[in-house]
Amino acid sequence: MTNTHTRDTTVSAATTDPGFQAFWALRIGFTALPILFGIDKFANWLTDDWTRYLASQFNDIAPGDAELAMHLVGGIEIVAGITVLLLPRLGGPLVAVWLGGIILNLLMVGGYGDIALRDFGLMLAAIVLARLAWAYPIDVRGRRT
Repeated sequence: MTNTHTRDTTVSAATTDPGFQAFWALRIGFTALPILFGIDKFANWLTDDWTRYLASQFNDIAPGDAELAMHLVGGIEIVAGITVLLLPRLGGPLVAVWLGGIILNLLMVGGYGDIALRDFGLMLAAIVLARLAWAYPIDVRGRRT
């Protein structure tokens, strides 16, 4: 006997299913935050010098100077946020891998272990988002994919 279970991805699920609510909370967060951080690599509202977070080993292989490297990082973060919005099954793992790279970079810079630990927690949340995206396969308009 085969037991099939389908998840309710209707509007009522948004008010009753905690997993569905968690999926959307993570999806919204991992859409907005990478986009905002990416924009800030150009605007410098949150910090006056993003380049201090760039390990010299990565700066040595990046094209141009550290500022250009951080602008490239910002562009990648914006793309990652948009990917989470449109394709969370792909965006979740993309953000998790990106955060893994950020963690490695911060540990190489030294002195930012607290931020690396926070980003490890965010990486785990991005992995959870990816898993939930497979459990709740819907697009941004609420249709099943």
